[in-house]
Formats: sequence, structure tokens, C-alpha cells
Amino acid sequence: MRIGVNVPNFGPGTDPGVLRAWAQTVEDLGYDLLMVSDHVAVTPDVAEQYPAPFYEPFTTLAWLAGITSRVRLGTTVLIMPYRHPLLVARMAAGIDRISGGRLVLGVGVGWARQEFEALGVPFERRGQLTDEHLRAVLAAWRNTDDYQTGPIPIWVGGNSDAALRRAVRLGDAWHPLRFTPGWLRGALDRLATIADEERRPPPALAPRIALRLAGSPVTAPGRLMGEGTIDQILGDLEDVRVLGAETVLLDPFNGDPDETRRPEEAWSALTTVAGHWNSKHGNLGTDPTGAERP
Repeated sequence: MRIGVNVPNFGPGTDPGVLRAWAQTVEDLGYDLLMVSDHVAVTPDVAEQYPAPFYEPFTTLAWLAGITSRVRLGTTVLIMPYRHPLLVARMAAGIDRISGGRLVLGVGVGWARQEFEALGVPFERRGQLTDEHLRAVLAAWRNTDDYQTGPIPIWVGGNSDAALRRAVRLGDAWHPLRFTPGWLRGALDRLATIADEERRPPPALAPRIALRLAGSPVTAPGRLMGEGTIDQILGDLEDVRVLGAETVLLDPFNGDPDETRRPEEAWSALTTVAGHWNSKHGNLGTDPTGAERP
């Protein structure tokens, strides 16, 4: 199982120097994947959770492609209705090309009603638009003479049944976001049922879980996967591995914008996880056979 990191590309402590340091830290620790989030207009509903400055994901990933060499790069998640699908197809293919085939395109429908209004996109049609845009992107990429890119993995984000069905129909992987330990197994049962209804194989599993390292066990009923002591976090990683996850993304942002002023705390937690994982499973930068990853 590969492990990646969701890097905050927003907030009062984030600037180009911090983003560079994040990328270098993630790559140097051996993590497989670096992903960033998406907002275009920082409307009040967005700012409450993800305040400005907000670095646009395609711009950010294109820059990070030039200052990294190994780590995969991606979006968790790109809000599909916000951009014309041919623009998404062009920008994603370009980043994949210049990065040497390292892009993972995570997509979702979005939630910020005020942001949809600011962009002139109908909020009530966001699910339908996501499906239409995603199909258009996939159709565009079939013109390889133009877009000149290999297969770009599509991760469909979201925890609803609609997201599961979208992942079955259009995705390479299902990308559920931050959940409690007992939730995933039932959701995978629903995913299998939907795949059977659609007469398609179920997509790969690539969840995003929290990363909040605590000095004592977290026992609250609402504990998220990835919250707690290092033993709890390693146990959660092992659980998603046993459930079939090919990649798991660690999300060290826990909701306080001031966290972005103290990235060293997240880097310390990532260092701890990497060290313990490596001692048990081998280097993060190798696959289970021991071969170095490209």
C-alpha cells in the first residue's frame, strides 16, 4: 500500500516558500503522493474553513512538478463544475506531461453554495455537471496526438452513494474522505453492490484519512481514522490496507487555519509515521516486492 499526504495549499501561514518546504519534506520522507485542494473564489463559506490565500491547484502542481522528481502529484479534490472540461483536460494533461506521468486527478462535486453562485454555476446541478464534465475530459484525452498524455488516474471523491456510483461508472479509484473506523467496511459493501448493479468491476480504494498524532489514546466514539497515538494510526493504516486500499492519503490539516503557521508540527507527525511504517513494512519508496518505485 502506498501512502501520500494532503498538503494545505491555503491559509495564513502558506506561501511559496512553505509549499516548497512541504514538497521537499513529503518527497524526502519517501511518501508516494502529494495532493492539494481546490477552491477558486474564497467566498465566506469557503473562508470559514479554508481561508485565503488559496493557491489554485493546477498552478501549484505545475510549479511543484518542477521542484520534485519522484513523488506523484494530485488533487483532493478538483471541483469539476468550476471549470470548462476542455480546460481541465488541457491543464491536467500538461501537468502530467511535464511531470513525467506523475499526475493523479481526484475529482468531486463541491459543497460551497456561495462559491458556486460567485462562479455562475448552478449548485443544484453540480452532480450532473460533474458527470458530464468528467465524460468530456475522458473523451478529450482519447485524442493522444493532441493531448500527448498516458492514462491519468481518476479518483472520484465523496462518501455518498452518488459518489460511489460515479466512481464505479467513471473512476479508476474511489476516494472517500475522512471517516470513522467502522464506516468504511459498510461503505465498501455498498460499493460492491453498486458495481454489481452497474455490471462493472469495483474501482480501486484510495481513501483520505486524518493525521492527528496524540500522546494518549483517543477513545471518543467519533474518532476519525488517523487520529490518536502512533499505535492507533498504524492500526488504522493496517485496517485500510487489509480492506484493499492501494493508496491512502494522510490529511494533517485538522480545521484550525493557524495550523498553517506551524507546518513543523505536521512534518514531525509525518516523520513519526514514516519511521514506524518503514520499520514494519520497508521503505515508503518501495513496493511490496522491494523494488524501487519510479
